[in-house]
Amino acid sequence: MNGAEALVRTLAGSGVDVCFANPGTTELHLVDALDRIGSIRAVLCLAEGTVSGAADGYARMAGRPAAALLHLGPGLANGLANLHNARRAYTPVVAVVGDHAVGHQRHDAPLQSDITALVRVLEGWVRRVEAVGDVGAATAEAVAAALGPPGRIATLVVPADVSWSEGATAASAIPPTPSRAVAGERIEEVAGVLRSPEPAVLLIGGSATRGEALRAAERVSAATGARLVCETFPARLERGAGRPVAERLAYLPEQVSAQLAGTRCLVLAGARSPVAFFAYQEQPGDLVPDGCAVHELAGPGADVAAALEALGTLLDAPRVSPAVKPAAAGTLAGELTLASLGAALAQSLPEGAIVSEEAITAGAPLAAATEAAAPHDWLSITGGAIGQGMPVAAGAAIACPDRPVISLQADGSAVYTISALWTQAREGLDVTTVLLSNRSYAILAMELDRLGLGDPGRLTRDLLELSRPDLDFVALARGFGVPGERPETVQEFSAAFRRALAEPGPHLIEVRL
Repeated sequence: MNGAEALVRTLAGSGVDVCFANPGTTELHLVDALDRIGSIRAVLCLAEGTVSGAADGYARMAGRPAAALLHLGPGLANGLANLHNARRAYTPVVAVVGDHAVGHQRHDAPLQSDITALVRVLEGWVRRVEAVGDVGAATAEAVAAALGPPGRIATLVVPADVSWSEGATAASAIPPTPSRAVAGERIEEVAGVLRSPEPAVLLIGGSATRGEALRAAERVSAATGARLVCETFPARLERGAGRPVAERLAYLPEQVSAQLAGTRCLVLAGARSPVAFFAYQEQPGDLVPDGCAVHELAGPGADVAAALEALGTLLDAPRVSPAVKPAAAGTLAGELTLASLGAALAQSLPEGAIVSEEAITAGAPLAAATEAAAPHDWLSITGGAIGQGMPVAAGAAIACPDRPVISLQADGSAVYTISALWTQAREGLDVTTVLLSNRSYAILAMELDRLGLGDPGRLTRDLLELSRPDLDFVALARGFGVPGERPETVQEFSAAFRRALAEPGPHLIEVRL
């Protein structure tokens, strides 16, 4: 058995059943092994940002890692932005990066680079396999490391001669490390904090935004009066009618300051303490209000679900029924605006949908508008590196082929990884992309105004506006094999959205705002 075969067999035996790939010469033995063994679905992506983003979306929904096959240091570098997002989401991903044969590296060939140095920015697990006899064990360790709480990027660097050499052995799966139990003393301390009359906020993140953990957090909130708030960009938030409602932490620092004003106790459950996205003159970066004490119930890697359940039990928190009722049905008419679009989505979003949201400036209004939509999952851009939405949608669709996927996608970030549409078409994925086109990097125009830089000059406008020429996303979608249309009214949008959901395969609907 050669090294490539041992790697693929070990991945499959460890529960990895999908490999998103953009391979090159140094990975062709791995491609051959995937072909001959046939136990892992291989999905071609036309750019590495789609490879890494799709692996992220897949794992967020499947709860287990996909493999991301990348070509040398430059291929890894092209995928780093979405690996950064996956890192911030605590997503388990196994990145397999091919390298030059060990003996060839001394020649400093054009694609030679320090792959290990590039990987360090991901703050995950990394191993370079130098001997063919080690590849099976290293692969099993990589999968276990990726799955170890709270989830991370595990990177295997595999020289070409390790792939082609004989003498390898597949390894058995290694059980991942379980989540850390939260000490009873910590839970009692937090219960005491929440029993006090001081205004409190329970800030949830990570795995606390779904399943039993979310329901336990709602019980704690109802029993104590603590406001239930979730991180600004949760990796996966269960929401919609009949589900617990967690108020979203605002994006802008002044909005957060107003939102948390008067809070005296901030309890963190799977969430980071709030900080500003960027530094601003004369504004704090730490957004915890003055006089507010921060108490961490469960940090990354801890069993936050069990901690919240135990906290609810300690507080005698009763079961509660979520107050959100389904969105009212009705006929929508008139101009297609952000408000009418939100109303249309609230009415038409199918139960069980997965929403991959990279709507940028439209994200918060659309999230608010769809709070009472049918129950669905909402996937956010966790690390702020744009170009995530379409690839994450593709990965989520492969993880959950029986669920419709809706991609709410801003125009400026769409073009970073628009070739993900081709992968959606080739794989026949049920993804409906709602492309929000305002022909600009609108968030930068907002930031320009907030920084007090005055009216933009011609050069500034040229660097913020997507015009001369305008981007035609309907034509671009069709070029990648995806049907596209551009409705003018909310009635036309609703009809187009219903058609897209009813027909198999991907669709794109461009909404000009």
